[in-house]
Amino acid sequence: MKYENAQNIIPTDILNQLQQYVDGIYLYIPKKEKNKKPWGQMSGFRQELMKRNHEIYTNHKNGVSVKEIAMSYYLTENSIRRIIRKCKESIS
Repeated sequence: MKYENAQNIIPTDILNQLQQYVDGIYLYIPKKEKNKKPWGQMSGFRQELMKRNHEIYTNHKNGVSVKEIAMSYYLTENSIRRIIRKCKESIS
């Protein structure tokens, strides 16, 4: 998150009103609901996880054991089983 100096953005009269409540502290101003983006959309991480999970599911379908997959992806066997289960459900 990038910080900006309020003096450079907010009109002086509004800044003076804000200073009555929050003088000299950091203030987070949340995005409007309509401007919020789903988790992972900006960084592309969601797509990377979906690709990884599909690879895990494909490996399992091709006969690779849960234990081997867990070791190669540095995940627990329970996590691998959960990913496989969710992929199966999304295909059905």
